Amino acid sequence: MIYVIAAPCVDVKDKACIEECPVDCIYEGTRMLYIHPDECVDCGACEPVCPAEAIFYEDDLPDHWAHYATISAEFFADLGSPGGATKTGAQAFDHPMVAALPATNT
Repeated sequence: MIYVIAAPCVDVKDKACIEECPVDCIYEGTRMLYIHPDECVDCGACEPVCPAEAIFYEDDLPDHWAHYATISAEFFADLGSPGGATKTGAQAFDHPMVAALPATNT
């Protein structure tokens, strides 16, 4: 199992989780952050520092956000597993479902 970032992160991207992640597996999209499912080591360091309370252990995702596990995995379909977010920098795209969401006022 892995940690997943869900809807509360959209248009927020606080990045406190990035600073806490010991394996550099949290990547930045245009509108939200994504945890790489193959690079996450399930340490949980990211979850308590998220001010938006957007990070969940995959088994604990609320039902209405369960599809964010798939969204996260699909975000990396073309990117692959580069072995760290710092190497790639911010991505100029989001998963299509995230990109299609209406803008939020945060």
